[in-house]
Amino acid sequence: MQLVTGIHEECGVFGIFSQQTGDVAAKTYMALYALQHRGQESCGIVVNDKGVFSYHKDLGLVPEVFNQSHMEKLGLGNIAIGHVRYGTTGGNNRANAQPLVVRHVKGPMAIAHNGNLVNAAELREEYELKGAIFHTTNDTEVISYAITEQRLKFPSIETAVEQAMYRFKGAYSLVIMSPTKLIAARDPNGFRPLCMGKCPDGSLVFTSESCALDSIGAAFIRDLDPGEIVVVDKEGARSIRSHCGKRCNICVFEYVYFARPDSVIEGVCVHRARLRAGEILWKEHPVEADVVIGVPDSGLDAALGLSHASGIPYGVGFIKNRYVGRTFIQPTQKERTDAVRIKLNVVRDVVAGKRVILVDDSIVRGTTSARIVSLIREAGAKEVHVRISSPPFTNPCYFGTDIDSKDKLIACRLPVEGICKELGADSLGYLSVDGVKAIAANDHCDFCTGCFTGEYPIPVPKEMPKDKFERKIGE
Repeated sequence: MQLVTGIHEECGVFGIFSQQTGDVAAKTYMALYALQHRGQESCGIVVNDKGVFSYHKDLGLVPEVFNQSHMEKLGLGNIAIGHVRYGTTGGNNRANAQPLVVRHVKGPMAIAHNGNLVNAAELREEYELKGAIFHTTNDTEVISYAITEQRLKFPSIETAVEQAMYRFKGAYSLVIMSPTKLIAARDPNGFRPLCMGKCPDGSLVFTSESCALDSIGAAFIRDLDPGEIVVVDKEGARSIRSHCGKRCNICVFEYVYFARPDSVIEGVCVHRARLRAGEILWKEHPVEADVVIGVPDSGLDAALGLSHASGIPYGVGFIKNRYVGRTFIQPTQKERTDAVRIKLNVVRDVVAGKRVILVDDSIVRGTTSARIVSLIREAGAKEVHVRISSPPFTNPCYFGTDIDSKDKLIACRLPVEGICKELGADSLGYLSVDGVKAIAANDHCDFCTGCFTGEYPIPVPKEMPKDKFERKIGE
């Protein structure tokens, strides 16, 4: 159980192709370290040495799963893919760790996936009725079956991916490895990010965020277009664009929370987008105050932007304990409440006797926000005005976050005034839907804001719980 409950994103992916045999596992390890914020449940690396796949994956953070012995056993190769996971479909167990490695008559394939298919259950049932046996409860194995089915019909892996994509509905950024090729593919709506870079030695890499490129000294080339498939082999890189043509509808929460501030997505610096969120938030919800503070880490940039726009001084209101384990045991309600105190401590001198503007990225269930407001009051704050750099969550997400039910959303239960009262704040202001769309606006990209508006870029099912493949008998 995590110490602070909030929105979680599902995964980060990475792939590298080198013309020379080398330590591609080391680069993948460093890239996954940079992508750790996108998933902390499990991680894995698969290395390809002339068609022989070596892999290691397990539950835990990157430095917990991989030690020197594991890296040595992965060995050298010229292609590798890696994955960090936060599960939005399927439970937290070793079977669901990625990358997924499958073997069939035309050779092995490894795949890593970021996103969520809205028709995964339908496809899974179809393959099961044909005799398929599933070993996991995630969408990725469904994707692997679809690609394998097409691979048995067509002469190349890239054609198989191209044909399989006609079956997929929803969000998917993929890196796929065959014995001789590395393939990257992004869904036609571009819900999740995927970019391409180049290492100083000429190796081509694909990853969820540009911060992973920086971690290995790779230069950013470009974002993949929605629907694009890029194939890399010994002849170089080529693009398949048969699924391209739709305008990008990237999840706006990539800019609000998911991505690292030093990443650049669709040409927009994430840090700059969050500063902009704070600036707009001030314009929409001004209030007299003495200091602006942010909730670490996701509220800090927006708090700084609000401070700049308002002229109200920015203060470091919290010290975050960096050494609290991600699975800190909290068996009782009192211990769960105390956990916030262990992870966040208020700097009393910053807030005591002052009117405080507290900035955070979102409110989901409201329990953690209420505890944080309480901590600030206990530290002597005269007033606490909460400002949120996103609109209220009022709808499930179907494309790769763990908001799978309205039952868990405080904004579905209470109006803003009621939420403010439950938090114990003096005022509460959310960024508007128009405001959140403006934080990273550009001329070639729209945003998915379905979790705020209920309006999605593609048709969605009535419900799609995280445990859709793990229901007990009778449920």
